[in-house]
Amino acid sequence: MRIASVNVNGVRAAARKGMGAWLAEGAPDVVSLQEVRAPLDITAPLVGEEWHVVEQACEIKGRAGVAIASRSALTDVLAGVDALGGAMGEPVHTGRWIEATVESPAGPVRVVSTYQHSGTAGTPSMDDKYALLDASTERMGALREQYERVVVMGDINIAHTERDIKNWKGNLKSAGFLPEERAYLDRWVEAGWVDVHRTLAGDREGPYTWWSMRGKAFDNDAGWRIDYQFASPALAAAATDARVDRQASWDARWTDHAPLVVDYAL
Repeated sequence: MRIASVNVNGVRAAARKGMGAWLAEGAPDVVSLQEVRAPLDITAPLVGEEWHVVEQACEIKGRAGVAIASRSALTDVLAGVDALGGAMGEPVHTGRWIEATVESPAGPVRVVSTYQHSGTAGTPSMDDKYALLDASTERMGALREQYERVVVMGDINIAHTERDIKNWKGNLKSAGFLPEERAYLDRWVEAGWVDVHRTLAGDREGPYTWWSMRGKAFDNDAGWRIDYQFASPALAAAATDARVDRQASWDARWTDHAPLVVDYAL
């Protein structure tokens, strides 16, 4: 089973610039999408008629939005407040979490697409970020108890370690690399979640998954690794390959992120 995750930076623009070609060439079985910024009746046709698509749109027009696309049926769909509870029903937190079950030859796999807040250091937006991270962490504990094979994936908007950001020294006080944010990922790993990409890539810089559209960040590979697949131990043990589908050149990009693709032997 090939599972991919990508922040599309607007599904309309992504489809116009080449998302469809990537879907055809990359041949994923399941794709989690973030920052969709469109309702399901627009997203589903853009992904393609052969896909089953579920989505949670953001209640704030033009922002966020998460979806899961699968070549086989998706069942037991939960999104937003129904999965995370409490204050996660506030508009600012909508369009940031959806989960569903897909069947594999080895049994059911619970897949989650999440788009965590980016935040800005020293502003109230960081409170939103930490609130969603708290709710997500609690839900991940429940998922581990309920399902053997789970993958929580998406744009987490945190570079975990110095290996995950090119200019880490210049970003020690920047949102996305604050110690308080990185501690959440420490907790996830300590709880047994496996960062599949890092595990398979080994102890090296990157591979990065996001580069600013400004300047020469992409050309110089001055990126951040902020897109992840965190898998339960049973699913992680089946992972055989992970890659970042980095576009060949700046002008070939259809999003400011690159898809993270993992193959699981299921």
